[in-house]
Amino acid sequence: MDSFSILSGLIGGLGMFLYGMKLMGDGLENAAGEGLKTILEKLTSNKYIAVLVGAAVTAIIQSSSATTVMVVSFVNAGLMSLIQAAGVIMGANIGTTITAQMVSFNLDAIAPIFIGVGAIILLVAKKKKVRDIASIALGFGILFLGMSAMSTAMKPIAEASWFKEFVIIVADNSILGLLAGLGMTAVVQSSSATTGILVALATTGSIDMYLAFPVILGCNIGTCVTAILASLGANRTAKKAALIHLFFNTIGAIIFFPFITPFIKLVQSTDPSVARQVANAHTIFNLTVTIILLPLSGYLVKLVNLILPGDSEIEKEGAIYLDKNLLETPVVANGQVLKETLRMAEKAKKNLILAMEAFNDNNGEAVEKVYKNEKIINALEKDITDYLVELSQLELPEADIKLFSSTYHVINDIERIGDHAENIADLAVEKMNKGVHLGDSAKEELKMMYEKTIKAMEVSIDNYSKKSGVIPKEIEVIEEEIDNLEKTFRENNIKRLNEKKCSAASSVIFLDLISNLERIGDHANNIGRAGKKD
Repeated sequence: MDSFSILSGLIGGLGMFLYGMKLMGDGLENAAGEGLKTILEKLTSNKYIAVLVGAAVTAIIQSSSATTVMVVSFVNAGLMSLIQAAGVIMGANIGTTITAQMVSFNLDAIAPIFIGVGAIILLVAKKKKVRDIASIALGFGILFLGMSAMSTAMKPIAEASWFKEFVIIVADNSILGLLAGLGMTAVVQSSSATTGILVALATTGSIDMYLAFPVILGCNIGTCVTAILASLGANRTAKKAALIHLFFNTIGAIIFFPFITPFIKLVQSTDPSVARQVANAHTIFNLTVTIILLPLSGYLVKLVNLILPGDSEIEKEGAIYLDKNLLETPVVANGQVLKETLRMAEKAKKNLILAMEAFNDNNGEAVEKVYKNEKIINALEKDITDYLVELSQLELPEADIKLFSSTYHVINDIERIGDHAENIADLAVEKMNKGVHLGDSAKEELKMMYEKTIKAMEVSIDNYSKKSGVIPKEIEVIEEEIDNLEKTFRENNIKRLNEKKCSAASSVIFLDLISNLERIGDHANNIGRAGKKD
């Protein structure tokens, strides 16, 4: 076999391996659905639970790099502390060894069966759940077919004189092996791929553990590149999370480096197959480093705080929960859309409170805050819409796809509430500039209607956040009350005007204000109804 055939076989096999792993991970992720979001959302400050969460999520999505990118994104959004991030990152390193364990078994013979069955089901099945399971089977088969192709391509390498010389040099110089593993993983951005190549070489008898283990140490450091790249555009705290990942894996390699020979002897005693030894070394290494460093995770956080002092300000104009890196895990990304939409809704509610404060107290500072918040609300509408467009092009569970159209409507309703709050702030400015005064009865009516409107927003936002599947009767009752109040107060105002108990200027402002409150009530009702599942 010539060098071109070897190279094409290796590249083709690696491509199938990576594609199979991605296909299987996507299928598992979609099958897990709400479960994956629940695992992440129920994360507590307990660092031991965080390790389990990191391992579980990585086992589902088949990529420690993807899990770490998620961690960086969550830290960037202020959803996760650095101590939590440290635990999840350590768990992710354990979870990624499952892939190595899986591919170390010789399952070449049954791989075509999984491919055939998975492909047929994928072509004929209509149900999303069945198609997800078929994707898992198809990905599993393609992954092992890729491993077989790499092993076949590498068989002639074992006989090549240059490779034997390379093995001798690297086996005698562990630092070269570490650098080779680091470089390979940094390029393909997958420690599982590097480990897969090692398993393929081990299957052909080309390498032993004295070459493989330093490469494993290097690939654990090389996998940090993905998280570091993801943190470049993030805030300071997210950069700290990426540094924790780098320090954890680097310190782990430093700890093991002086004990390479005794460790290799230990691993060799676990199984006669070199392929299995590679997988076992990967697992034992990551488990041991986690056991050693987890109790010291607080010191890791102190170290990165020393290197990158100061915290990041989370508030900014635009989305804080939406991160394009999370599009690699669509189920999680969809959960982030809900968080950002709820943040937008709370921002609109806050603006209504500020606008009424500005109107009642002639507060110019509150008016400026309303205008500032309105810019954020408008930016959020654009950011969420753009994110939904990208998300809609990905594979998602049916339930999440159904939420898309309702989310578009909800963010439009929230944006309109923001506009009406801004209108009230404009009325406050007009009232101050013209020196308009409202009578006690008008003030009392405004207070009554405002309280009902705020209540409508609170109930509706709460129902939308819960996605309970039902529309509380309270939403409809409050909406009807607001409509009745608007009608009654409009008539009362006309009566006051006829009796010359109020000025024309105050009458116009009053009518505009209750009209804006009534429209806010309508939009709040729409948001509450969006909490109902189809």
